[in-house]
Amino acid sequence: MKLIYEKSVEGRVGYSLPKDDFEGSISDFIPEYALDTQPKELPEVSEVDVVRHFTKLSKLNYGVDDGFYPLGSCTMKYNPKVNEIIASFDNFVNAHPLSSLEFVQGNLELMYELEESLKEITGMDRFTLLPSAGAHGELVGTLIMRKYFEDMGKPRHKMLIPDSAHGTNPASSAMAGFQVVEVKSNEVGNVDLNDLVQKMDEDTAGLMLTNPNTAGLFEREIQKIAEVIHSSGGLLYYDGANLNALLGIVRPSEAGFDIVHLNLHKTFSTPHGSGGPGVGAVGVKKHLVDFLPYPLVCKCKDYFGFEEPIKTIGKVRAFFGNFTVLVKAYAWILTMGADGLKEVSKAAIINANYILKKLKGDFRSPYDRFCMHECVLTGRDYKEFGVKTLDIAKRLMDYGFHPPTIYFPHFEPYAEETIMVEPTESESKETLDAFIEAMIKISEEAKTSSELLKEAPHNTYISRPDEVKATKEPILTYKE
Repeated sequence: MKLIYEKSVEGRVGYSLPKDDFEGSISDFIPEYALDTQPKELPEVSEVDVVRHFTKLSKLNYGVDDGFYPLGSCTMKYNPKVNEIIASFDNFVNAHPLSSLEFVQGNLELMYELEESLKEITGMDRFTLLPSAGAHGELVGTLIMRKYFEDMGKPRHKMLIPDSAHGTNPASSAMAGFQVVEVKSNEVGNVDLNDLVQKMDEDTAGLMLTNPNTAGLFEREIQKIAEVIHSSGGLLYYDGANLNALLGIVRPSEAGFDIVHLNLHKTFSTPHGSGGPGVGAVGVKKHLVDFLPYPLVCKCKDYFGFEEPIKTIGKVRAFFGNFTVLVKAYAWILTMGADGLKEVSKAAIINANYILKKLKGDFRSPYDRFCMHECVLTGRDYKEFGVKTLDIAKRLMDYGFHPPTIYFPHFEPYAEETIMVEPTESESKETLDAFIEAMIKISEEAKTSSELLKEAPHNTYISRPDEVKATKEPILTYKE
């Protein structure tokens, strides 16, 4: 497919403008330094050229509306269209962020009620809805942890991070000023309690934990983990990226967590591709409420307004954050209801274990145990045929599926040729069976026709690029 610039024909136009009746010099109205003396390098194309070009370009995209999107630890679930419709209501999208509070009472009430729902789901006492992503929520959470200890006059400098953690956990901790200390996993894929006990001390702020962890495995000794952290005065932080496995089943507060961030743009159905928008809401127990960022939505008698926590870490986002994401998440929660949220997690767990059971004969799983909402397999057995997991993923595209997460997680015994699949509750048995059938066919192809995989994909518009060269020498501008 050509670039729009390559379709340019000199003298061709796709617009018409009324006669310019402007009198005087434009420099009388715009300062000279702001005027560009060089003509813009724009393509000369007709309206139909533009429409057809970008329509064809849009069809090259792939998303949850096109098909199965099994990204492990990313929860790319289908977003009901009614959520999009509601979020596009005029009074939501056109509310000015500097409006007087009396004119946005409905929007504030929605934020307040959403917070009440998240409190019920997690067992936390207050939430901020301002962080714009999961990693942003992590940073807010770790800054709260840092200020909590500073406020006591006993600052702590270390943060424990399991080797099964998401990569943003150590990054967020480091940005908040903590020294990152890694905690090893044990033989069943959970936190090694002995290693945790040895590394937890009175200079450690706490542990950032994902449960189920990055391998989709529930932390069986979560209560003991909480005891170890709390016995030394530390805080237990919940990375809620995998909350899709626990809705209505386990509340983080009941497992001993003091602070949690939730990816509303994952767990609560809002699509989060292409970098956003998102919301990494942060919830805390009572002893941390005073440190939440400003502003918090409050209900004063019959009036919704803002309040500032007395020891706040400050502002972390302008205005109301990514408000339309909040609308979609709240609409989804109301649609599902308490029983529906529980069914979400049950279906996600069943789907993941169904895939695990059907595929572990062709793609081994490092642990012989049930997974939660996502499963981890390995393609390492196909290296003897000269086939890498990357080849398997590329070949899957020929069968019409977006590849799952590969080469992640990184910790042993997952450190080589990993395949991570999260089906979500959105997918039907028919879709899962088609995916499983494709993976089994690819397994046979790897053994008998390895070159077929090495040159895949064959049916996509663009075949396999030189990924190393694309990274080192990206083409960012068009040149004649």
